[in-house]
Amino acid sequence: MPRFSIIVPSHGVAGRLSQALDSVLAQSFGDFELIPVCDGPDCAAADIAADRAARDSRVAPVHSPPSAGPAGARNTGARAATGTYLLFLDGDDVLVPGALAALDARLAETDGGPCGPCGPCGPCVDVLYFEHERVPWWEGEPVNPAAPLLAKAPAGAFAPGRAPHLTGVQLPAWSAVYRRAFLAERRLEFPAGHYTDIGFATRAAADADRMAVLRSVVVRHLVRRQGSRLNQPGEHHAELLDQAELALAYAAGRGLPAERRGPLFEQLFALILKTATHPRRLTRGRRAFFRRASRLYRRHRPAGFRTPGGRLGVQHRLLASGSYTAFRALRAANRAAGGILARLPRPRGLRTRLRYRRLLRRPLDPHLVVYCAYWGRGYACNPAAIHAKARELAPHLRGVFLVEAGQEHTVPKDVEHAVIGSRRYWEALARAKYLVNNANFAEGVVKRPGSVHLQTQHGTPLKTMGVDQSTYPVVAAASGSFAKLLGRVDRWDYNLSSNRHSTQMWERAFPGSYEHLEYGYPRNDVYYTATADDVARVRRELGVPEGRTAVLYAPTHRDHASGFGAGGLDLEAFCEAAGEDVVVLLRAHYFYDRGTRREASDRIIDVTGHRSSEDVCLAADALITDYSSIMFDYANLDRPIVVYADDWDVYRETRGVYFDLTAAPPGPVVHTPEELARVFRDGSYADAGSAALRAAFRERFCEFDDGRAAERVVRRVLLGEPPEAIAPVAPLAERVPAPAAATLVRS
Repeated sequence: MPRFSIIVPSHGVAGRLSQALDSVLAQSFGDFELIPVCDGPDCAAADIAADRAARDSRVAPVHSPPSAGPAGARNTGARAATGTYLLFLDGDDVLVPGALAALDARLAETDGGPCGPCGPCGPCVDVLYFEHERVPWWEGEPVNPAAPLLAKAPAGAFAPGRAPHLTGVQLPAWSAVYRRAFLAERRLEFPAGHYTDIGFATRAAADADRMAVLRSVVVRHLVRRQGSRLNQPGEHHAELLDQAELALAYAAGRGLPAERRGPLFEQLFALILKTATHPRRLTRGRRAFFRRASRLYRRHRPAGFRTPGGRLGVQHRLLASGSYTAFRALRAANRAAGGILARLPRPRGLRTRLRYRRLLRRPLDPHLVVYCAYWGRGYACNPAAIHAKARELAPHLRGVFLVEAGQEHTVPKDVEHAVIGSRRYWEALARAKYLVNNANFAEGVVKRPGSVHLQTQHGTPLKTMGVDQSTYPVVAAASGSFAKLLGRVDRWDYNLSSNRHSTQMWERAFPGSYEHLEYGYPRNDVYYTATADDVARVRRELGVPEGRTAVLYAPTHRDHASGFGAGGLDLEAFCEAAGEDVVVLLRAHYFYDRGTRREASDRIIDVTGHRSSEDVCLAADALITDYSSIMFDYANLDRPIVVYADDWDVYRETRGVYFDLTAAPPGPVVHTPEELARVFRDGSYADAGSAALRAAFRERFCEFDDGRAAERVVRRVLLGEPPEAIAPVAPLAERVPAPAAATLVRS
């Protein structure tokens, strides 16, 4: 029987779950079992848990459906546990180094050592409370809110009556370990719904015979940027009253003396009054909430209870009297004293600002969809693919594509568009029900109630993104305000993902309350729907000579360098050394697209300005790239990929990456121009070894791209179909990519 069972629910925190699990596995004290609780065998968290389980026999994943909530996940983990003590660790928190050793030592001091079930060593501690750190997700100093509370507890093991302030209300369930036999004897489980910690922890405190405290930090709790679920507005706050009533009734039924019920009552009603006075938590039903709380107050107020002083005491007295009118007046006065900041739109120009504000007062147009790609560079990427599919599946919707001045020619003639900054642009943004972008809309765009913002992204992240860039000075200096970035993230309702790796990284890089849509990238649909005729047509348009091997060279942008110089690669020399049948399609990063063609030759074709990177990929028989996300898209075609990593160490240190590309590449990795030419000259760029690397890469990163991503997005986001009605992703083995031209020539 292990000393500890650490139960780790993982719903919604897959991006940080690995840190939580690794913090447990790295503990110096090794007598434990680790139980990650995942939504199901196919979720992103399950992959992370399975990876740890394959490496360490102490890891035993279990499954609990999302519908069961945090309570169901914890209860499932507890039922699977075999340890003497249970510790519930949230999936985005970590154990500090030495935490389990400190817990074991403290338990040895207070119950006579690791005896397992209570035996001759004497009675065991039922609950051991410990300190935790609350770490701001971005800026600010960590705080230890449990320290003052635990400082008042007796030094050794003690009966709960000696520390009546330890009620279970002010400490979360993950700030204690619980003896498993004690929970089983008392049939203690987490109640369903919100405020489950209060329902569980107050009953545990009421039932415990012996307690102890550890006055050192065990858990480091990362405060989510979007805050606790319990701080969000909604009707779920009525459940606080449910749990409070159950806790107070349970304490009375157990016959707890007034000396213990008084602190429980005071702490519960401090939470209730905080909720009742909060300006945003109760979106409606505040009067009903107050009146029910008032009835609870009068019914369960312990004999001899003294109301606190100050403003809180006034609220207590109003609650006891049931005077909602006076309570509402006090709340209004407090809000006025605090001041109210109005969020104003910020388009430039006084006339534009005033016009935009007027337009915001008009009702949303339920049939208007606004699209934008790459900050207005043209009709491209995921937004364009979604727009095209919407015209097919939702013809009643009117789509407007936003483009920069001078890019109007990129929009097909039958597609309505608006120039960024124009009156039509601000009108469309003010009235649209749906807004679709692969980057972000302007700073001044207001997220209106009832509008739906879809962030499609424009690649799978190898390099760090969003707030993860903050620790890389070269990138952070050019990224602008991260606070403003996160203000834009707050507008998102949906975020699109093409693989589970992306889902996890987006969750880290762009913390927010949006919903992930693991539907694939709509722009990649064409890699499964294009025909041989389509491939031949694109090659003719680009000027690829018939019978030649077209190699696409697509290097990424480097934050530590300025300008574009083909990544330092001499393309003419490469063509000469690689073979006479090779031609290069040069596509620079879009940062370097100035609308003009670079100097070309009969062996080098500059396709940087071509509107569709998907067309360029279809035309290419093979890809050379360094660290560009185009490799993840091109892998859908199942054609050879070579990674030219001549400055990998510099790029990794200055830009930051999410995984080691050289350890898990989509094909051969070369470091010099000579090596690059050789793999093409001897054919190893397309041999069996290259195909094996590509197959593993596709399994990981082409997970949701099957040719129907745009359809899924349109049906779910624009047509409002329920998730269960959306077509499932086809298995990779059943997908047939568009044929390569080289294959056609050989056949």
